[in-house]
Amino acid sequence: MSRTKRSALLALSSIPLIMTLGNSMLIPVLPAIRRKLELTPLQTSLIITVFSVMAILFIPPAGWLSDRIGRKRVILPCLALAGIGGAVCTAAIIWLKHPYPYLLAGRILQGIGAAGAAPIVMPLVGDMFKSKEQVSEGLGLIETSNTFGKVLSPIIGSVLAMLAWYAPFAAIPVFAAVAVLLVALLVRAPAKKDEPQPLPAFLRTLRRIFRQKGRWLFAVFALGGLGMFILFASLVHLSDALEDQLGLDGVWKGAVLALPLAVLCTASYVTGKLIGERKRRMKVIATAGFALSACATGACAAADGIWLQLALFSAAGLGIGAALPCLDAFITEGIDEAHRGTVGSFYSSMRFAGVALGPPAASLLGRPNADPLFWCLAGAGAVSALVAWLAIRPGEPNPRVYTGPRLVGRPSPSR
Repeated sequence: MSRTKRSALLALSSIPLIMTLGNSMLIPVLPAIRRKLELTPLQTSLIITVFSVMAILFIPPAGWLSDRIGRKRVILPCLALAGIGGAVCTAAIIWLKHPYPYLLAGRILQGIGAAGAAPIVMPLVGDMFKSKEQVSEGLGLIETSNTFGKVLSPIIGSVLAMLAWYAPFAAIPVFAAVAVLLVALLVRAPAKKDEPQPLPAFLRTLRRIFRQKGRWLFAVFALGGLGMFILFASLVHLSDALEDQLGLDGVWKGAVLALPLAVLCTASYVTGKLIGERKRRMKVIATAGFALSACATGACAAADGIWLQLALFSAAGLGIGAALPCLDAFITEGIDEAHRGTVGSFYSSMRFAGVALGPPAASLLGRPNADPLFWCLAGAGAVSALVAWLAIRPGEPNPRVYTGPRLVGRPSPSR
């Protein structure tokens, strides 16, 4: 891999890292937000959920637009919009007596910006590298950056909250500006020499792709959403439990929350290095990972104490972290370049759907007794393992996609 492409890959890695910080670093601060703004647990969880709902709605149009006009032209303005959303949240908290509605409005803007930034990175990596080994390695780095952001987010959020409880919102414009500079200076997206298909022809081709590959595609979409649901519901529950049961707050709380995320991050990195183009291995790893998450979250119902629960949630993070790079690789290796952004956007939308549902599930099922939440998460993991084993067939997700009157293999060098 050349130094230029390595630098571009590192710059792209900043996008999921920073966008994850913009969402996940609020989790340890949610109890403080609830107290300061005098909100109910459900109202507080909506601060995470509205961000994710906007991402769900706008990711597919952003993916289609990136296929039409180019990935970088979509990423840069959307990063700027995410920064503006963070600025709106900060201004509302500082200057308004009742900031909650405007706080949600800022989070809506941030979610729209996130829709056109982080999810476009995965197909752009697939565009930049023609070797499957390099694509898998690049996706492993992107997924590691995403999960590394999750590791850092509780710590950074807790440190910022020591300055002011709303400081995590104020940091978002700064993070977005850093990402804009890195992508603008270091990333050179491959030129698209072919004219894009007219919209009716594009939609017909997309229907053919889903008709031919819908079985495993819908399975991968569902698995991405279920994995994020398990992760974010677990994190929100842990955030409340650490404060309620142990009185932890500040940096110590953030550091403890980072432990299961560090396990998840390490598992993603190692898996990205190992899988290559071995599709059967990817299926086995994804199935085993979700099965592990089901066993670990189900065991939390019988766990005696928060520290044992933390260890079990770390085991669940190990399983989810191993599964995620496999799901990414199925998409990038199974869909041709011309439609990779659009198809990948549906996958990203489902991941954000899991993020959106996780915090409300934790607030509704985790109080006063968390057993219903644990069994819900265990059921989600078990269903995921079953879907991964039965619906994903290693022979199906391959780069030969019907894109018109002929079968096309890899994207041609002109793309």
